[in-house]
Amino acid sequence: MSAVPEVPEAPEAPEAKAPVVTPVRVIIALCLVAPFVAMLWVGSYAKLEPTFIGMPFFYWYQMLWVLISTALTMIAYKLWQRDQRARKGGASR
Repeated sequence: MSAVPEVPEAPEAPEAKAPVVTPVRVIIALCLVAPFVAMLWVGSYAKLEPTFIGMPFFYWYQMLWVLISTALTMIAYKLWQRDQRARKGGASR
């Protein structure tokens, strides 16, 4: 009788990692890029009319984007925190 050597078991496949580009991360990127696109596209707001409380459109549009940018950055930050918590929680299971 010939002795058949034992074949070691194949190593288990490592857990599949979640993709780096996720829908949440795309939304985060859009929130952060939108203010830049809006401000760099000067032709869209380089005009005087309509005025708002006596201020030409050119100025109040930019001031409005300060508020919008703040809100979008806050949204992006909260989404990023949630994404990081979900990744840490999913890795420990």
